[in-house]
Amino acid sequence: DTETGRELKTLTGHSKSVKAVAIAPKGKIAISVSWDTTLKIWDTETVRELKTLTGHTRDVTAVAIAPDGKTAISASYDKTLKIWDTETGRELKTLTGHSDSVNAVAIAPKGKIAISASMDNTLKIWDLLTGKEVASFSGDGAFNGCAFAPDGVTVVAGDSSGRVHFLRLEGVSDAR
Repeated sequence: DTETGRELKTLTGHSKSVKAVAIAPKGKIAISVSWDTTLKIWDTETVRELKTLTGHTRDVTAVAIAPDGKTAISASYDKTLKIWDTETGRELKTLTGHSDSVNAVAIAPKGKIAISASMDNTLKIWDLLTGKEVASFSGDGAFNGCAFAPDGVTVVAGDSSGRVHFLRLEGVSDAR
């Protein structure tokens, strides 16, 4: 309760540390990811677990939900990203290309492309329809976080050296 500061509900179900949580744009579901290798989809109205998603083989570190709320993408220490159908809980695609743990993921505002940040010192741009890597950027250190600006072409990423990088995507579009 934001007025009283009183906790209303604690959701339990993961067996290890929860690393990230995302809420769908319409606010009906939330997705949590954990070092127990799972994702959990929660109903925000009934405050109940709807589904447990399995498929990653190592700790899951990040999650983003597409603007339509129908798909999500997760990042993992298993060097992959996975695209999920949030309604069925089915894994749609596994994205491979990183050579080390993936620390973060973000989806562009129109939901057509995503960016991932990895311990392999790269940021990768992915076409979410095909699951293909469309661009890669290298840095001097591991990338720990990434985000898209509302314009869908500006990317901001933070690395392990304390730098914040601003990139402008050219020739890669979220507008399709």
